[in-house]
Formats: sequence, structure tokens, C-alpha cells
Amino acid sequence: MKDVQAGPDYRGMPIEKVGIRNIRYPITVRDRSAERQHTVASVSLSVNLPHTYRGTHMSRFVEVLDRHASEVSYHTLGEILGEIRGSLNAEESHVEVAFPYFVRRRAPVSGLEATMSYDCTISATLAGSLEIAARVEVPVHTLCPCSREISSVSAHNQRGLVTMTVGMTRFVWIEDLIGIAEESGSSPLYALMKREDEKFVTEQAYANPRFVEDVVREAALRLDRLSGLRWYTVEAENFESIHNHSAYAVITRRKDG
Repeated sequence: MKDVQAGPDYRGMPIEKVGIRNIRYPITVRDRSAERQHTVASVSLSVNLPHTYRGTHMSRFVEVLDRHASEVSYHTLGEILGEIRGSLNAEESHVEVAFPYFVRRRAPVSGLEATMSYDCTISATLAGSLEIAARVEVPVHTLCPCSREISSVSAHNQRGLVTMTVGMTRFVWIEDLIGIAEESGSSPLYALMKREDEKFVTEQAYANPRFVEDVVREAALRLDRLSGLRWYTVEAENFESIHNHSAYAVITRRKDG
């Protein structure tokens, strides 16, 4: 049959990225406690397209994805991108894999265990070299230092979100990034708590107040000590409980891997 996509194009316009977006696919990722974790990802794959070609072959993206869905990790992304680039005769290839990552979490006093979910995205580009980045969104609990200082009882507190995006030079555990985010807030969140756990978390947050400025600085100090990173961006957003706005802060730094 005639290959229409591979036909010539005369408009003289190269395309930076063309491919498929948001295909939902079952994948397996590495899990520090259980070795492997099954989840469902939203995957986007693309390549560059020279000005001489009319289109790309969309089915080939799915063929490559299907061959590698048994493990999507730092170690397999280069293989995925290399196959895509070769199959489509491209100079550059790109992948983005967004998925929920699940961690069993034990309550601090009762010891009851339940599952927390964290939104993660792994993205990679293969051009002259392979570049891989990971993004993790971690909910935390924050308590306002100013409110605690000026109030005779209590202080306003809320859920916050710490988002870390890191450029990697080697494999980094998602659990390490989650831990850094949670250590930077006033206290972690838990999926299941009894009264004794709620008392502990409330008092922990009161003893450890954090502005968003504190959160990003604490996270940055910990990311500075984490090996395997080329650069990072850490963002903190507090969904303020008594204000008609969120509070927000961000730090971006380059570092040696």
C-alpha cells in the first residue's frame, strides 16, 4: 500500500515534535520495597520531523511502547527512545510517562498501614545525548510560623504540595524524593490515622512550623546532598486555610551529579 506519510512535503517547515499523546497503558516501574510495581500511565511519545517528509508513522510509537511496558525505568528509557528514533529515522525522540506511584505508609503511633498515592512523571529526550528528568508531587502538612507566634492558642495550618523536578545522571528512587519533600514540611500526611495518630501529627506540625519559603529551602538543602542529580527545581504551594489565595515559592539550582 502507498506510504502517504513518507511522501514529500514542499512547504519547507520542519516540525520539532510529532507523535502520540496521552495513551493510557499498563506499565511496570521499579519499587524499592517490592522490587516491581504495576500501575497505569499516560504516555506521550514524539520525534522531530524534517521539512522533507509529510508525516510520521504513529503506529510505530505504540509498537515500541508495547515491547517495553514490562519495565519503564531510568535504565530502559534510552532503549525506548533509541528504537523510536531508529524506527522513524529521526534525529531526536522524546517520551513522557505520567503515573500514580503507591507507597505503603504506617501511621506514627497506632502503626496501622495504608496506601498513599503520589503523582509522578518521568520524561526523557534522546538527541546528541540522553537526558532524563523525574517529577514528583508530594502532599504535606504545613503550619504558619507567624500565626503560631501571634496567637495565644492554635495556629492556622493547611495541606501543601511540594513538587520536585530533577535532572538525573543515574537512577534515583522515587521514595527518596518523597522523603525529602515530607521532611521539608511541618509533618507528613498519612492515609489512615486514629485519634492518637492525629494528636501526634498535630503536635508535630505545631513544633515544626513552616512558611513556603522554609519548605523550598529545606528541600533544596536535602536535594543538594542527594547524589545523581544534574539540576533540580523544587516548588511549594500552601492551600491557605484562612486566606483567599495560595502561598507559593520555587528554587531552581544546577549542581554536580
